[in-house]
Amino acid sequence: MSDLKKEIFAKVEEYFEQNKATPGDKVTVGFPCFDHNEVNQALDSLLDVWISQGPKVKRFEEEFSKYVNMPHGIACNSGSSANLLALTALIQAGRISPGDEVIVPAATFTTVISPILQVGLVPVFVDVEMETYNICPKAIERAITDKTKLIMMVHSLGCSADMEGIMSISKKHKIPVLEDCCEAHGSSYKGKKVGSFGVLSTWSFFVAHNMTTGEGGMVLTDDDELEDILRSIREFGRLKKYEPGKPRFYYNDGHLKDYDERYVFTNIGYNLRMTDIAASLGIEQLKKLDSLNAIRGVHAMDYIYGLVDYENKFIKLPTIPKGTEHTFYGFPILIKEDAPFTRKELVNALESNGVETRAFMGGDLSVQPAYRDTECRTHEKMPNTVALRDRAFFIGCHPYLTRDHVDKVVATFKQFLSNYE
Repeated sequence: MSDLKKEIFAKVEEYFEQNKATPGDKVTVGFPCFDHNEVNQALDSLLDVWISQGPKVKRFEEEFSKYVNMPHGIACNSGSSANLLALTALIQAGRISPGDEVIVPAATFTTVISPILQVGLVPVFVDVEMETYNICPKAIERAITDKTKLIMMVHSLGCSADMEGIMSISKKHKIPVLEDCCEAHGSSYKGKKVGSFGVLSTWSFFVAHNMTTGEGGMVLTDDDELEDILRSIREFGRLKKYEPGKPRFYYNDGHLKDYDERYVFTNIGYNLRMTDIAASLGIEQLKKLDSLNAIRGVHAMDYIYGLVDYENKFIKLPTIPKGTEHTFYGFPILIKEDAPFTRKELVNALESNGVETRAFMGGDLSVQPAYRDTECRTHEKMPNTVALRDRAFFIGCHPYLTRDHVDKVVATFKQFLSNYE
């Protein structure tokens, strides 16, 4: 490293020592938690003129896939793109076909459902469990038909789904599992990281998530064939199996003669690549992930301790299922059905006091306007999903919140709830 580059990096560190970004007095739902290390990694790429996909992307793929304990990582530009890539790869590998059914939770985010429709598959909505707010294994089994070819489940807000139950169904019916882990970086189930159970797992590194690259995503897999297809369709559908030791103009197939390997396209693909600048942030964020998650856990326990007296009266607080590591992307709260106030009244009180709130993702996606006139199907009534749609929300517990922020949240809840005691 040149002396000038070292001097630049030192100045960036000095800047962050004097100008740390914070959420201020507001208790935000999310906040980008990074410092000079991430910025200097990105600057290193910029100064070396690596601004598209390059060595940092490869390094991030290797380090993140190793962290989750999956053989292959394919980085892309968002979690939504990760889902699109994963589903497209399954189709191009002949594992599933347009028109096949994919069982999904109804209480989740739109980027789970839209890619299913975009590749010509049929989402089948099922209910969630009230303990975890994740897809219910019993509901999965009831929804299986001859057309069911994939189970796509989500680890909501950092809480692991019942992977023992889901994988048992997968094995019994020979239906592969795709894990959407976009909200669950570092979560685990019985000592095993989420994202390492299914044939594929997808990840988002959006700015508000447990670790961030600004925008970004990744697909993990333990399947060599799917890895090859994923790398190809991520980058225009290019030929990815180059023959080592041969000059570039070697490709022959009866139509193309002595053609440039870099301009041979074997799949119908996209351009969904991650940049080295984004990967630079991910490399440094991954080093901090466990410690950042630990702070989230402390904040969540402080919320629970501060609000537990109201749990049997007015609200349901989140639980941590036995044998799981919950990473609390957000802190969900469900208002009891017989509570003497509405969700709107409570969140308005929180928001007016500087505590941000969000609805529980799409609530019940089966009734969202975008999906009403599509081929989406609902197998049966979903009372738990309806409860989340009508009475749930979540607040932030990210690492840049302070003790004062947490105390403010608890005090605001108490002030509002005391009116009904």
